[in-house]
Amino acid sequence: MTYRDVASRQVLTWAVVAVGARMPVAMAPLALVFLARDRPGGYTLGATLAAAYVIGEILGAPLLGMRMRPDPARPHMAAGLAVGAVGFAGLGAFPAAHPVVLAGFAVLAGGAPAAAPGGLRALLTALVPRRAVAQALSAESMLMSGIWAVAPAAVTGLALGAAPRVPLLLGAALMAASVAGLWLLPPGWDTDPADQEGASMFRLLARAWPVYVTGAASLSLLSLAELVLPALLEQRGAAVGWSGPLLTGLAVGSAVGAFVYGLRSWPGGLGARSVVLMFGLSSCVTLAALIPGTAWIAVALVAAGVLQAGAMITRNLSLREAVPESALAAGYSVMYAAVGVGYAATGSLAGALLHFVAPSTAILAGVALTLTLTLAGALGERVRRPASSAVGGKNVVADEATPATGAERAPVRGGSDPERPL
Repeated sequence: MTYRDVASRQVLTWAVVAVGARMPVAMAPLALVFLARDRPGGYTLGATLAAAYVIGEILGAPLLGMRMRPDPARPHMAAGLAVGAVGFAGLGAFPAAHPVVLAGFAVLAGGAPAAAPGGLRALLTALVPRRAVAQALSAESMLMSGIWAVAPAAVTGLALGAAPRVPLLLGAALMAASVAGLWLLPPGWDTDPADQEGASMFRLLARAWPVYVTGAASLSLLSLAELVLPALLEQRGAAVGWSGPLLTGLAVGSAVGAFVYGLRSWPGGLGARSVVLMFGLSSCVTLAALIPGTAWIAVALVAAGVLQAGAMITRNLSLREAVPESALAAGYSVMYAAVGVGYAATGSLAGALLHFVAPSTAILAGVALTLTLTLAGALGERVRRPASSAVGGKNVVADEATPATGAERAPVRGGSDPERPL
């Protein structure tokens, strides 16, 4: 179980395609703010367009993800990414259009490709030996952390140095390129036809509801860090300009945490591991809200990033355990929507509370909501687990323990041996 099991030409190709598909997503909210800031209503319009984009993601991920089938998944992902590229291109090509038109483009850009991340994650885990699934998810988390660290600087530089429409046009070009790149990857992944016998897709996914609740909790803390941090720094008497470096530290911590998580197997079951990581993450955010020094806030946020990466990977492994492989892409898409809801709910709660309480108190209220969701997910997992042993997904904990000398599954249909080195 090392990162060598993940090193292959197909995984490298997958990474390039994933960058093209995910970089526009990371750029979109800030790019929409820059697009609208010189118009009447400025930042309010930008925030509205960003909200429309997120609503498109939240609606599109489950609706389109539940229609995705592994054999083959490529046409579904390609169509969604192509339509998403049109949405980004419309935003960049018509920046002076009526706000309703821009909101429509934003919903299209967010919703149409929203099932692609789930499909790409399911394809990635099919490209590697089963024993290396945790390492593959860790590598994906590192890649996503890098994307989210680079995107804000890229958007700011292009919007201010060139034109506000340029980041959105770049997003359209990257997403369109990812469509072409899909044809360099296998068209889908093999599953056991008996996985879905006697159960609808909705029922298969509903069994995993505790994992979705925990997933919503994991990203809700990120919204606290991103949205309330400037106000918290003002409360502490620090320069608001420190927000950018502090959030970069959070992203770097997340990348480090993802790398460390994939280096070894960790003790305890996935459910217990998730609860421990979430409580540790909540403690770090609580410390960031309470301690006065900017340097100590930075330390707390870096530690939060490390733990958040582990929590996110554990939640994805838990989902693999909860649903059959035939429903994994749909499950990841529903998870994508769930974390978006958690992000929006906690951010909205904190934003509303800022009118009445100090920023540190608003953060503590968000932490309380996160812990409530974590406990609800943990209790639901204890209730669900006895029933799930007779149905649904394969036990990933057992998969991680499979010795390297054991029998490996066949290569992915339509592709070469996933163990072939670079």
